[in-house]
Amino acid sequence: MKAILLVGPLAGAQGEHLHREVSARFIGVECIDTGEGFDSLWARVRERLAEGRALLLVDLEPTADGAYLDWLRAELAVLLEQYPQAPPAKVTASALGRRGLDATAVLAAIGDPAQQLDCQGVGEVPSQPDWSAPPPHRHHLFLCTGPRCVRRGALPLWKTLRHELIRLDLYENAEGALLTRTSCQFPCNRGPILTVYPERVWYGLRNDEQVCRVVAEHLRDGLPVAELRVDDEP
Repeated sequence: MKAILLVGPLAGAQGEHLHREVSARFIGVECIDTGEGFDSLWARVRERLAEGRALLLVDLEPTADGAYLDWLRAELAVLLEQYPQAPPAKVTASALGRRGLDATAVLAAIGDPAQQLDCQGVGEVPSQPDWSAPPPHRHHLFLCTGPRCVRRGALPLWKTLRHELIRLDLYENAEGALLTRTSCQFPCNRGPILTVYPERVWYGLRNDEQVCRVVAEHLRDGLPVAELRVDDEP
């Protein structure tokens, strides 16, 4: 009998409801809450592999993407090597957790082999010699792309920010900036949020003009734009 593991931050009533819905259609269903880490998942996977049971992990991580799925499959592949006689293990391919705990989507993924990925052949993490050290930069910028800042227009502003840095020759060089997207930085009501280090300046940016001002006045000329700041100035 195949073991079906529902994997993600599943503590609470919603996780319990999903478990009931899926268990009504399939046998061998378990909920593994990974909200506090993955140790319980790996322990359960080892138990099931030792029993000689095929595994299907239903990924319900709300921030899952291709890189996360590759990591999850690679970790399972390592465990499978310890149980060479074990049947295959698979992972659902769709980012189910991004839809919330949708029982209909979960049931469809369990019943459709085309929505399931093998855990073999993920391959090594690619590497290049110039990925061994931080790139040269004078400033490190963190643009929030959490859910509320995205709703306020963070993604178009990301493109404007990158374009302006390149246009002014301030992109990933010794006098320029290293640009990083982040999850929530928390003062969401005043976002999209851009933080600039090493000065520790926090900006709330709403349009392209404000982005261009920060690049020209702060990053090029060294003068923080006071009226766009959302932190307490020193």
